[in-house]
Amino acid sequence: MPDIYRALGDPTRRRILSMLKQGNRTQKEIVEAFDISQPAIKKHLSILLEEKMISESLKGKYRIYSLNFNFLQIAIHEMIQYTGELLDGQLVNLKNYVEKGEFQDERDERFHKECHRY
Repeated sequence: MPDIYRALGDPTRRRILSMLKQGNRTQKEIVEAFDISQPAIKKHLSILLEEKMISESLKGKYRIYSLNFNFLQIAIHEMIQYTGELLDGQLVNLKNYVEKGEFQDERDERFHKECHRY
């Protein structure tokens, strides 16, 4: 699974993705949109490339960057599935508590006691 959090965890990278949502951009166009150095932008682009969020192509002497829409859809689907799996246990615990007043393990029982203290 791509590290979507790594790719989206930085505001500069999110802004680059937003720019590319509007259409393909050259490296020069991306650099000119920011108040940071070209090497810093190149590092952000490298991370987005490593995580397959964007694609790079050459057109003459220019590097053209574009969103990798297919991969983004797969990454989002995997992230939603992963998050759902993380929450499944919590939802089962909530269902058991609401229906029967039961907890799955001691941690849940401690959580219940903490909630009722307040």
